[in-house]
Amino acid sequence: MQILNRLLICLLALYWISFTVQADEVSKDVKALQRLKQAVIKIHTTRAAPDYFTPWRLLNLEQTSGSGAVIKGKRIPTNAHVVADARYLQVQKHNDPKKYLANVEFVSHEADLAILSVEDATFFDGLNPLRIGKMPEPLTEVSVFGFPFGGQTLSITRGILSRVEHQRYAHAGSFLLAGQIDAAINPGNSGGPVIVDNRIVGVVMQANAGGRAENLGYFVPPPVINHVLKDAEDGQYHGVPALGFRTQGLEGPASKRAHGLSEDDNGILVTKVFEDSVLSGELLEQDILLSINGYQIADDQTIKLDEDLRSNFKFIVDNMHPGDELNLVVSRNGETVKIQSAAELNSANRSLVLGPQYDQRPRYLVYGGVVFVPLNMNLIKRWGRDWHNQAPVEFLYSRGVWSTPQRQELIVALKVLAADVNLGYHNWSNWIIHSINGEPVKNFNDFAQTLRNFSGDFVHIADDQGYQMIIDHDEALKTESEIEELYGLPASFSEGLFENVAVQD
Repeated sequence: MQILNRLLICLLALYWISFTVQADEVSKDVKALQRLKQAVIKIHTTRAAPDYFTPWRLLNLEQTSGSGAVIKGKRIPTNAHVVADARYLQVQKHNDPKKYLANVEFVSHEADLAILSVEDATFFDGLNPLRIGKMPEPLTEVSVFGFPFGGQTLSITRGILSRVEHQRYAHAGSFLLAGQIDAAINPGNSGGPVIVDNRIVGVVMQANAGGRAENLGYFVPPPVINHVLKDAEDGQYHGVPALGFRTQGLEGPASKRAHGLSEDDNGILVTKVFEDSVLSGELLEQDILLSINGYQIADDQTIKLDEDLRSNFKFIVDNMHPGDELNLVVSRNGETVKIQSAAELNSANRSLVLGPQYDQRPRYLVYGGVVFVPLNMNLIKRWGRDWHNQAPVEFLYSRGVWSTPQRQELIVALKVLAADVNLGYHNWSNWIIHSINGEPVKNFNDFAQTLRNFSGDFVHIADDQGYQMIIDHDEALKTESEIEELYGLPASFSEGLFENVAVQD
């Protein structure tokens, strides 16, 4: 009987110990969750984007919100699209009614990331910053924290990381690595942290917009986050290095044979090397690119990063900074050629249509009542959600035309402000011009400088089909102030347009 009693006492003791351990674990989990909640921030944005149809005006004020999280250094990473074109920013802690004034310290529209600071240092009292973790493996369960629409309090949803691959970022159209999850992502979630093991493994970026999938969203992964944080250290934006060439896959057997490759050979075809690239003259069109920085490139333009992950070969360049060493191996006329270069600053525009512009006022010039602007995606998207079908065909076609040092961007005669000086052209709009006074137009500043320095009688503006508009130069100058007053223009040109434009004596 004594043995049974002792055995019962031991069992009860073991049960109590087990219960206590489990209670301690639950308590730790609750405390960890509470720390996570405190570090997640709601962002209130008052934005006013420029009206690219009327470039001297702003669109109506818009109140939006997003999410963020506190990291080391009293910084708050969020999405760039959450704070783009912001006129006033506030941040708010979980379960705290007070809002604090915030500022954008650094922004990468390319990576859809921004870093915020808060003027009042007491905002961070009692907050434990979160750390950036590593990219989780596929099938890992993740938690998405944020403040989506439909309520005021913090929301937490769970999902599974389904894949990691290069995706087109909706904000700026860049092609970068992204994680895909099946957790619910709604407006207001943008910029919130994706958490695994109490660490940030992603920043919520966008939900599927095609309408063909449910609960499908994407986040900015740790490699892109860390690249932006590194870029921000000196306060100067450099971005992802430029890829000064373009390629296509070689998955077709005929394509391989035509370029002297066997079916077992791997590589991709170099289709374009830009004139202003640091690789110009070293890498040649029709080269077969075999490897980049030691990574073998497959026919479908991917490289093997680990046993479970393949990604576009551009991943190597995406993780570099300007000046880092770039090593290419190509096959040229049956011979292997090694090319060593440095990653170049991404400063050149590779398309004749400029990408989306944010946090800046549009450039414009009104001459003789004609409104001239550079063509960019902001203007194209002013045709609404269905811009793919509604914008002028010439605008859409131009997106696929490469720029050159001789022609860097397109100039559009957007509209004509009717006046005597432009009689005969009142119904002209959305007209892409090619030359002024017989000389091809290089870029918008070049166009503005030509007009400012002109001293003749008539300005001849023409498109590439030979159609032309002729403006009496003296009359255009005399009626400038009259047109400004008649149409409510603050000025006949955008602020700063002529700051770096030389004027002939």
